[in-house]
Amino acid sequence: MSRFTYCLFDLDGTLSASAPGITRCVQYALHCLGIEEPDLKSLETFVGPPLGDEFKRRYGFDDKTCAIAIDRYRERYRKAGIFECKLYPGIQEMLQAQYEAGQKLAVASSKPEAFVKQIMEHFQIAPYFSAICGAPMDEEKQKTGGKTSKEIVVGKALSSLGVLSDPRKKAATAMVGDRCFDIQGALANGVVPVGVTFGYGTREELEEAGCRLIAADSKALERILLS
Repeated sequence: MSRFTYCLFDLDGTLSASAPGITRCVQYALHCLGIEEPDLKSLETFVGPPLGDEFKRRYGFDDKTCAIAIDRYRERYRKAGIFECKLYPGIQEMLQAQYEAGQKLAVASSKPEAFVKQIMEHFQIAPYFSAICGAPMDEEKQKTGGKTSKEIVVGKALSSLGVLSDPRKKAATAMVGDRCFDIQGALANGVVPVGVTFGYGTREELEEAGCRLIAADSKALERILLS
């Protein structure tokens, strides 16, 4: 029997390779603001954190400029970017195995929840999940009481699974992600962080955030989650 009864997943960089859509939408938003960024690879830092935080960190945007950038990003994302992604090899088979083993699954993503649900339904993996949780569309609502958006959405997913107030259930819960934000969100909520290096973070980033269970591909991840 697996040590994990419950399992939460990040979406971008964990279940899906979503950099093409995200980076092209960031590139479009920057273009609308008079900034040309031809190197899409350099924009992969936008995969994971809230958009506003990364626009501020990378380009020094103030709140007003961030709001414009996010609007332009979503203008393209709704039309094209949302489906410029694909599941990582072996992910659907892993989810099927977890579902058949009786694990309760949830998604905890910093992406707006409406987009998360569309993507999950598009790839026909939504039926494996008991809860699909994302951030509010309004980024100003993504931080509450000093908590980060990832911490909030992980807590929301745990609540949806009936795990949030039960320490024993938390000990049997994994949170899988590819960036430090996922690991921090897991630790802040008292669940076991599991990192993947096939997404957009590095092993060093995951380890520095406090992750000890790290998988290089979906087969290794399946072994961690089901062994």
